[in-house]
Formats: sequence, C-alpha cells, structure tokens
Amino acid sequence: MALLLLIGGAELLVRVALRLAQRLHVRPLIIGLSLVAFGSTAPQLTVSLQAAYQGAPDVAVGSVIGSNIFNVLVILGLAALIIPLRVSRQLVRLDIPLMIAASGLVYALCANGHLGRVEGLLLLLGLVGYLVMLWHQSRHYARTYPAADPGAIRPARFWSVTLLQVATGLLMLSLAGHLLLEAAVEVATDLGLSERVIGLTVVAVCTSLPELAAALVAALRGEREIAVGTVIGSNLFNLLGVLGLTALITPEPLSISPNALGFDLPVMLGVAALSLPVFYSGYRVTRAEGLVFLCLYLAYGLHVAAFTMGMPLAGRLERLMLFYVLPVLGAVLLFTTVRAWRRQH
Repeated sequence: MALLLLIGGAELLVRVALRLAQRLHVRPLIIGLSLVAFGSTAPQLTVSLQAAYQGAPDVAVGSVIGSNIFNVLVILGLAALIIPLRVSRQLVRLDIPLMIAASGLVYALCANGHLGRVEGLLLLLGLVGYLVMLWHQSRHYARTYPAADPGAIRPARFWSVTLLQVATGLLMLSLAGHLLLEAAVEVATDLGLSERVIGLTVVAVCTSLPELAAALVAALRGEREIAVGTVIGSNLFNLLGVLGLTALITPEPLSISPNALGFDLPVMLGVAALSLPVFYSGYRVTRAEGLVFLCLYLAYGLHVAAFTMGMPLAGRLERLMLFYVLPVLGAVLLFTTVRAWRRQH
C-alpha cells in the first residue's frame, strides 16, 4: 500500500511539475529545485521536529545527514543507471557550489557541539536567500523559455486543478513515507540499534523515499533536469530549512554527537564536494559513475553497521577507503576535471 502511494504520488507530482514549467514558461529544472524538492522534504521536516521535541536530537540531526548522503549517492546513482543524467551548467556553476557551501556551513555551526536558535535563524536566512535567487532565475528564463498557449486552458481552472493535484501528490508521498518510517523504526528499535544509526540509516532512507520516487519517475520519463534538480534542491532544503527550523523552534539546542562531528558530517561534506567534479567533467552522470556512487554508499552503510556492532571490519573499511579507494577516485576525478576544463577553454 505504502509503495503504491509512493509511486502514484511521485508520478502525479512530476506531471504537475512539467505542466507548471510549461505554464509559467520556466525550465523544468527550476520546478525541480523548488516545488518538487520542497514537497519531497516534507516527511523529513516532520520527522526531525518530532524527534527533537521527543528528546532524540541524534535522530533529528542524523536523519538530515544520512538523507543528504543517500540522496546523492543512491538516488542519483540509481537514476543514472536508468538513463545517463544530463546536468545543466546552472547546477554546476551555482546550485552545487551552494550545496557544498551549505554543507560546510552546517559543519562549522555544529563544531561547538550543538545547534541553537541563532544557528537555526542563520540557516533559515540562507534558505530565504536561495529562494529569492530561484525567483530571479525564473524571471530571467521566463523571457527565453517558450510560453504555453494561453488559450489552451482557462487560468482559473488550470490553477485550481494544479493546486489540487500538488496537494494530492504531496499528501500521498508524505503518507507513504510515514507508513514506511513507522514500520522501519519499529524493526530497528527491536534490533537494538542506537538513535544515531537509526537516524543515519532507517529514518534517512525512509524520509528520502519521496525524493527517490520523484527522481526515478522523472528519469523514466526522460525529464533528467527534474531528476537532478530534485536531489540538489532537497539537500539544500534539508540543510537550510529542516535543520534551521528544527533548531529555531525546539526548546533546547540540538546536541551534536562526537561521532557525527568526527565522521558523519565530514562524509556528508565530502559527498557534496564529490558531486562537483563528477558533474563538471561532462555535465552528465554516466552509468559507470552512478555505479560508483552506489558502491560508495554500500561502503558507508557497511562501515556504520560494523562500527555500531564493534566489528573489526569498520577499521578495515576505513583504511581501505582512506588509503586506496579515495586516492584513486580523487586522481581520476582530478584528471577528468582538468581535461574537461581544457576542452572548454
């Protein structure tokens, strides 16, 4: 039932996004970065607020960190396996650097061990600035993107039907995410997993299912700009909106665990930084790169599980990643980035 709601809500939301882009004569990327991204982060906001009020800050913060890692490595990886993703120059020049900057800002604000109301307000101001920037972009592209036929449908009927469909799609996605989340958290709690691990894995994956469904449906329909824009926009909304609002309105500052500071936040920042050279090397994400993304997430998931259970595998995975995989990956990305820069200049 939950999976049917998830797929149906994603399909409806992508269709509405395409019609809105045509009606407002803006690029589908703008709709993906704003409407679809905002709607798909609604379950994340609900879960983070609920966890913070119930005295589980590790779940509130960990779910955002884990969701951002999952979004880039798994959602983009799976979407690229379906169809190689085209990445617009706007994303490479503006939105992805902003995602990296937002990840770095959250890391810096968490360095003192907590997120309070001042930090939350700063993050929300960053979100407002990003939304203003998107509005200016939509105004710019409105002059160049082909407009819809104004006589095709009456404005009053169009907006009433569109708003109803948007609300229905968001409700279906939120309900599906909530149903899957309840079942997954119950199983994880019975297994004795810590709040940090539950937030990073179970909650993060379940709250990212709306983004996953929207991105995969968009990729299957050939709307690759919406697929990529949904992921980048969702990550920005998670960092600036979800964490910002949660830190602002909860009674006590959100405490940040030493494990999150020492491992999870650096991984999130590294994954955000990794996406820039991958996208810049050819303004696309190939199937091979998508497979690399998925393998990296598998290694991350294995490390979290092994560390939680105190297995020696955790240390081995760290050494393997630090001394072998990451240096080779960095060298390949550096080579492809330099080659792409020379080709473009």
